[in-house]
Amino acid sequence: MHRRFIVPSALAATLLLAIPAAAAPGTVGAPGIGDPYYPASGNGGYDVSHYDLRLKYQPKTDLLEGTATILATTTQELSRFNLDFGLDVSEVRVNGRKAGFATSGDHELEVTPAQPLAKGRAVSVVVRYAGKPSALKIGGWTAWARTPDGGVAAQEPDSAVWWYPSNDHPLDKATYDISVSVPDGTQAISNGVLQSQSSKLGWTRFNWRSDKPQATYLSTLAIGRFDVTTDRTADGLPVLNAYSKDLGPHAGAARASIERTTEVAEWLTGVFGPYPFNALGGYVPNVTSGFALETQTRPFYSPKQFANGANVSVVVHELAHQWYGNSVSVDGWKEIWINEGFARYSQWLWSEKEGEGTAQELADYVYAQHPADDPFWKVKPGDPGPDKQFDIAVYDRGALALQALRNEVGDEVFFELLKGWPTERAHSNANVGDFLRYAERVSGKPLAALFDTWLYRPSRPAGPAVAGAGLAGKALSDGRVQRPASWKKIAATNTVHDHGDRGHRHDAAEGRPGHDHR
Repeated sequence: MHRRFIVPSALAATLLLAIPAAAAPGTVGAPGIGDPYYPASGNGGYDVSHYDLRLKYQPKTDLLEGTATILATTTQELSRFNLDFGLDVSEVRVNGRKAGFATSGDHELEVTPAQPLAKGRAVSVVVRYAGKPSALKIGGWTAWARTPDGGVAAQEPDSAVWWYPSNDHPLDKATYDISVSVPDGTQAISNGVLQSQSSKLGWTRFNWRSDKPQATYLSTLAIGRFDVTTDRTADGLPVLNAYSKDLGPHAGAARASIERTTEVAEWLTGVFGPYPFNALGGYVPNVTSGFALETQTRPFYSPKQFANGANVSVVVHELAHQWYGNSVSVDGWKEIWINEGFARYSQWLWSEKEGEGTAQELADYVYAQHPADDPFWKVKPGDPGPDKQFDIAVYDRGALALQALRNEVGDEVFFELLKGWPTERAHSNANVGDFLRYAERVSGKPLAALFDTWLYRPSRPAGPAVAGAGLAGKALSDGRVQRPASWKKIAATNTVHDHGDRGHRHDAAEGRPGHDHR
């Protein structure tokens, strides 16, 4: 999803507790972290290390009450700083003392500490708040989906604004404790490991922990009535899958796909190296959207992903993101190829493993599908622009780039790259240039021209570039390239990132377009 940012007028800013800026000398943290695609995303002046969220949610009314404790370190002297948040705030404390706060723009919470904060100081921020997430509209839409028995927070590139205050950008990852109280008989599903569950006076509290750095858009919360399956991998990793009790005709296909999560994850460890997190699983709430999302440790799947039967390919895609996108995250949203090119290519590798078409055959087919005048070639996967961030070209052309790289360096080096990169860069952020330099170092080959051809030029590669990439293809007698057997299942996941209008192609969901993980 893309956000549309509106410059607020003086009248649009709502002052909730006035402490004059002049009374607090120092510097003001930037209202954005500096991402050119989303200038208002994130904030400057501090780095978050941990979020502790204590929440209460009533499904009947959609009322969410919360206390968020944010642990951070200042990166500059601060007389004021921002958090990204949209619900109504009743109190803010900084290091235990009441702070001034005001709102501005679509989702800026401006916090003025009682005393300026020195650079390099550990800071605790407590925010008390309440509101109905589905009623919060930013750019005319909400990232919180109501369900018949609860609600769900899952969106990209952001969803935290609707349910907790944060530094909402992948560049500032943190660990999480998420504690949610819901009416008895209702469950709360989130990231990581379920630490405990207890009931009192008609309410049940679920306590979840993610102990590895996690981007804000990868946090998730699903409240409703679920059938839950649990298991452990051969290595002892806890596995938890959850399915809404009212999935109707999609229930069987959803289970048949997601119950293979452990199998897929074990296979991916052979491709990408050790699994980077403390838990595994997936969940399918009763939503009307059509997308899926790699929410950390526990991907979100819309029931529509299984409308035509079981599809393990979408599970492969979302689990591949645990390495490429979640552990190694983008340092800016233009670097989306770091996420999507590799997740798509993992589907090609699964096809190869299953004997349903090699990655080379899939590359040949994709290349042949798009003639030189196809707009597909105008999108640059290495910097697609915010309106094309989740275009099909980022996925399929992004995977073509990886096949070209594989043919250039050979299988041995290529699979060394796939496994070594998420190991070397675990729990950090990176960009396409970082991966290029890594690939050149490991392969010993100059690769800048190859990356430029496949990721940055707005035209269909031809001639020597295509020959070098091995995209000859096996043509049929009529000149067409043979369609691999896996193509139908892979193409069925082309709505996997239909998250929200914002210039993408999305399917209509919850009264707005969706986001497309292709």
